[in-house]
Amino acid sequence: MERASGGLSLAHYRVLSAVAAGDERASRVAARLALGKPTVSASVEALCSRGLLVRSSVADDQRAIQLSITEAGTELLEGAQLAMASELEVLAARTGRRDEVIEALMALGSAIEQAAAERRR
Repeated sequence: MERASGGLSLAHYRVLSAVAAGDERASRVAARLALGKPTVSASVEALCSRGLLVRSSVADDQRAIQLSITEAGTELLEGAQLAMASELEVLAARTGRRDEVIEALMALGSAIEQAAAERRR
């Protein structure tokens, strides 16, 4: 998947995806992805350096930093998602049971999201 991700490491892909999905603070990204704050901070720094994310201050909280995805970040993320989906399609087809594999992956994704939501509560 990393080879298909358009030059994004999987860690950077996950952080960029989380910000694009609405997690605008690094602490929320860290919690959602079950990553340590130092790992997220390093990824955010690298993504900002590449012009894929921008940081801005939060008016009512001087300590907080809001993260936003840039147009370049959105384009790279969308390209990576399409390429990774295509790679999964090819791999699933190689099993001879494409539909079953895709269905199982979708079920696994839902289970992961449910487990993550339960941990956040």
